[in-house]
Amino acid sequence: MNADFSQHRAKMVDGQLRTTDVTNQPLLAAMGSVPREAFVEARRQQLAYIDEDIEIAPAGAAGGARYLMEPSPFAKLVQLADVRQGDVVLDVGCGTGYSSAVLSLIAGSVIALESDSELAERAGSLLGSLGYDNVAVVQGALREGYPDEAPYDVIVIEGSVGEIPEALFAQLKEGGRLVAVEGVGNAGVAKLYVKDGDVVTGRRAFNAAVKPLPGFEKAPAFEF
Repeated sequence: MNADFSQHRAKMVDGQLRTTDVTNQPLLAAMGSVPREAFVEARRQQLAYIDEDIEIAPAGAAGGARYLMEPSPFAKLVQLADVRQGDVVLDVGCGTGYSSAVLSLIAGSVIALESDSELAERAGSLLGSLGYDNVAVVQGALREGYPDEAPYDVIVIEGSVGEIPEALFAQLKEGGRLVAVEGVGNAGVAKLYVKDGDVVTGRRAFNAAVKPLPGFEKAPAFEF
């Protein structure tokens, strides 16, 4: 492993995560070990550990550009989900697979859902080559989740959304948690949803400005 990247990882953990109240030790260890640089294009590898979202796919016919979420809000979102050993996690919008790699080290298994065929292929190849063998990459519409492996202990949505489809809430186990950033830009708020019987309740956790995940735009309200 490149020694410089190892140093970048250590600096990310100490300078971006610990300083923003990320205290979960298994999560810190996971993010200190997963080679984030492997999940971005070669020309962007030197930027892999900066405190910004990094583009991993340009905008195209299928929708807007896709991004690797900035380390701190990603870590805070995962910490909010309280992922535990043995949990089955649905990673919605896994991109090139970085988020799924991190989740795989703190959960039991991960279903990495990706709608973009090229990103799904890259994620499967990278995760396999790096030995994250408790992750299964599946391709499908992000809004629909992946009911074949439901219900899930945890669902993580990898980008900001305008709304959360009922289909995702329906795929939570009893006591299951869903975390997402709702809202655009500086208006984004990370929320935790918990399923209790047939009811899903949510609470605001912290402000977070992250790039949007295409396909979750809020439907326009009908006005008289």
